[in-house]
This record gives sequence, C-alpha cells and structure tokens, in this order.
Amino acid sequence: MILPDDKDWTWVLDRACPECGYDAAAVERERLGALTRGAAESWLRVLDRSDVRQRPSGDRWSPLEYACHVRDVFEIFDVRVGLMLSEEDPLFANWDQDATAQERDYGSQDPARVSVELAESARALAGRFDGVSGPQWTRPGTRSNGSRFSVESIGRYMAHDILHHLWDVGHPPVAPYQ
Repeated sequence: MILPDDKDWTWVLDRACPECGYDAAAVERERLGALTRGAAESWLRVLDRSDVRQRPSGDRWSPLEYACHVRDVFEIFDVRVGLMLSEEDPLFANWDQDATAQERDYGSQDPARVSVELAESARALAGRFDGVSGPQWTRPGTRSNGSRFSVESIGRYMAHDILHHLWDVGHPPVAPYQ
C-alpha cells in the first residue's frame, strides 16, 4: 500500500536534496523552460521502458504512475505560474496528489497517451517559463498551506519534483541540470 506523501518539500529551496542531489540554487531561472523540456524528454524515455507498469515494491509507484504524476505537475504548475503572472498574489487551490492518483487511476493509463499528454503539458509550462522576464520573476503566489512562492522559487520547487521522481525510477540526471 502506498502511503500518502504529506511532507512539506519546500525545504529543497534552501538546501540540496540528500536523496537525488537536486540543488535549487544551482538552477538558473532563465533555464527553467529548458530544464522542463529536458525532463520531459527523459520522462518520454521512461514511458518506453518494458517495466513501465511494474511497481518495484508494494509501497512505491510504478514508472507509469510517476509519469502520470509528473504530467499533472506540469499542468498544475502551468496554471499556478499563469495565475501569478496575471493576478495579485493568488491563493492556489489545494491539490491532493494522492487523491488525484487514485481518482485518475494512474496505474491503468495508457503509456502512449500519457507520453502525448506529458509532452504537451511540459511544452506549455516550458513556454510559460520562457516568457517570464525581469520583475515578473518576483511576482508572488501562496499555496493553500500558506507556503509563499515567487515565480522563480515555484519554478525551482517544481523542478525538484520532476527530477526527484526521475531519480525515484532510476533514470540518470537530466540536461541541462546534471
């Protein structure tokens, strides 16, 4: 049984992740679009694996389930960054990633379809990051738990999620972040 992840991962903005090695301070904000595209390319390779539906253990998602989550992360963060750029300090709706995984039945989704959706959502988010400039990077937004972000910090936070999950499925580091 997979236990819900209720940790507050915002600490990755202040120090490197001891598991995957991600260091938010090493990510240049102007490269968030390129990083998103690079990670998406890696996820497309993961979705081609023969073991894509296999859980390594009963308490860990399969590569397919992680890819579905990453697709949804791209979609959620595209909406959130869009709100930050168009509204004054928006409050983001709560997103229960574990409930979403169950509701959308990640494990039964078609890897080919997930590949298309993941590529599209990554392209949209990468384009959004590519369009950010100057003071837009500091525009604020607030998560439902009170965590505050700027466009820059939410991008770096999101990058950890998508790269950490590549680590979870045993995929090598992603260019341009290595």
